[in-house]
Amino acid sequence: MIEQKKIVIIGGVAGGATAAARLRRLDEHAHIVLVERGADISFANCGLPYYIGGIIEKRESLFVTTPIAFNKRYNIDIRTKTEARRIDPVKKEVELYSFEKDKTYIESYDKLILSPGASPIRPPIPGIEDPRIFTLRSIPDTDKIKAYIHEKMPKRALVVGGGYIGLEMAESLHHAGLRVTICEKLEQVMMPLDFEMAALVHQHMRIRNIQFYLKDGISRFVTYPDHIEAVLESGKVIQTDMVIFSIGVRPEVELAKAAGLRLGETGGIWVDEYLRSSDEHIYAIGDAIETTHLVTKEKFLVRLAGPANKQGRIVADNIYGKQEKYIGSLGTGIVRVFDIVVGSTGANEKMLKKAGIPYRASLTHSANHAGYYPGAVPVSIKLLFTPDEGKVLGAQVVGLEGVDKRVDVFATAIMSGATVADLEELDLAYAPPYGSAKDPVNIAGYVAHNILKNDVEAVYWSDVDRVCEDGKCFILDVRTPKECELGMIKGAVNIPVDELRNRLAEIPKDRRVLVYCQVGLRGYVAWKILKQHGFDARNLSGGYKTYEIVTGKQENDDVYEYDRITVSDQIIKVKPSA
Repeated sequence: MIEQKKIVIIGGVAGGATAAARLRRLDEHAHIVLVERGADISFANCGLPYYIGGIIEKRESLFVTTPIAFNKRYNIDIRTKTEARRIDPVKKEVELYSFEKDKTYIESYDKLILSPGASPIRPPIPGIEDPRIFTLRSIPDTDKIKAYIHEKMPKRALVVGGGYIGLEMAESLHHAGLRVTICEKLEQVMMPLDFEMAALVHQHMRIRNIQFYLKDGISRFVTYPDHIEAVLESGKVIQTDMVIFSIGVRPEVELAKAAGLRLGETGGIWVDEYLRSSDEHIYAIGDAIETTHLVTKEKFLVRLAGPANKQGRIVADNIYGKQEKYIGSLGTGIVRVFDIVVGSTGANEKMLKKAGIPYRASLTHSANHAGYYPGAVPVSIKLLFTPDEGKVLGAQVVGLEGVDKRVDVFATAIMSGATVADLEELDLAYAPPYGSAKDPVNIAGYVAHNILKNDVEAVYWSDVDRVCEDGKCFILDVRTPKECELGMIKGAVNIPVDELRNRLAEIPKDRRVLVYCQVGLRGYVAWKILKQHGFDARNLSGGYKTYEIVTGKQENDDVYEYDRITVSDQIIKVKPSA
């Protein structure tokens, strides 16, 4: 007689449902119980904002599978609308409560998998209990928001929080016809990005006429029958018809904590490399656990479907003795923010500094495909790498098109231990509509390798004041006069790069020369000329484009009424026609 193993899984969606399917493929005879607090065991969590905004039209499109279909294929004992309330690791039992039957009962297990996920943070702000203030994490949350928009037809929405979900909600509500305001307590949106890359996102939201506030949190909500007033910490007041609170989530660890399971330094459930908790019969996966960052080696919380799916598969294998390791995550993510795409992988500067890891950086702005083919648009890349061998540590990419494939290339490079020199050599697909003979990834590699080899001496936007603080700095703008009319670094002298060799006498040799162009390429050419003529020169990485965006106003509490954006991604300020 075949011995039947009993496995209980608490929580569905990406991790729990994947574990259940894998377990069944490994063992046709096991009794697998999947417990889910909600009515749905597997839905597209990342698709919820797009359904609210009408971009995804059909509600059923959000469901990966249904309990009936999942049971029919995998013969899983599914208990929806059932909550796990207590774990007894000694007796190997779980206390369950059925909402439908209003009944509490005990379920035993041989192995237990925890996949409880994470819950939205709702801070104790006065007025936050108003029913027009929503959070978004589940299908019921989605239905409430969708119903409110349909029935009440609000004209204004406030999104609190500028992370992935916050910006996706802002875009979706804007798409649904609402006037959207974003409020972010930190100095930037999208914390996986470093500031100069987040500034590109700020710039785009300004161009799209999206009102947003930075470095300003919510102090309280004052509610009225026909609207809500959000009072900011600065004293500013925003009138709105609805609020989406999206300041983050926290891992649901109460069940694990009450059972005496160890929690990690980040507050998530501690697991070993086999995803086993501090109890040998209990595993944990998904948003509730802490894992290791593959670059910094520090513990962190990753709330992405990809890692949760991998973890579910690994846990199932390990329950059946395969000893598969989960090595950690890069935290690779991507999001669309109105017309632009924002992606990142690996470590950013903030993470590297915190971990004490030395690094160098480069900034490039390259066309997504061949410039002579219609529709070429910039792809901005920040690349981080080690200062010795140039090993890739992280990358951030912002652009209108082609961001996804570049982020994936960088993620693969980090996983394989590639260097910036390897990026130069990558043989990437090229045809005029899709790429360039020198892909933006290759160009990022060239620029980073030049910095590594000291083939260029680069400075960054944050270094300009320091480099020039002693007054012994000559700032040289090598763009065309027409470009300079749109703005220059204060105190700069314009000598176009094509005239530089004939005008070297105009540049003092007893002063440090800070040279810049629009994105860095002409500045590099000018730096090479100056260096070979005996000048002490530095080239501004990312050029004036990065400097102008970062040093300009970030918020959009006063809208650029008359700005337009050109194919070159250069903001042109124009006056309204008479």
